[in-house]
Amino acid sequence: MKTWRSPDGINWAVEVDLAGSSNAMVIFRHPDGRGTRLDRYNWYISNGPEARSVTSHLSKVKVMETLDEAALAKLYRRSMKISRPDSLLPTSASNG
Repeated sequence: MKTWRSPDGINWAVEVDLAGSSNAMVIFRHPDGRGTRLDRYNWYISNGPEARSVTSHLSKVKVMETLDEAALAKLYRRSMKISRPDSLLPTSASNG
């Protein structure tokens, strides 16, 4: 795991997960703690030879090694929240 500082001054813990043959999920963990609703993710897309083979997989370690400051900034800019927002509709339990 490595850390990266976003333009707003937050120090994110960065990890790589779900590595496939051509992509891997890059997760930005908010410093509030693991599992917070502020965590974000984006997909790293590989153009290497493994991307053309369905039997090969990216190495999480090698993906992490390729993530320099510029790559992390680009992934973060287009990242999405991991958790969905709370529903604005009332639930049946609250209609009581």
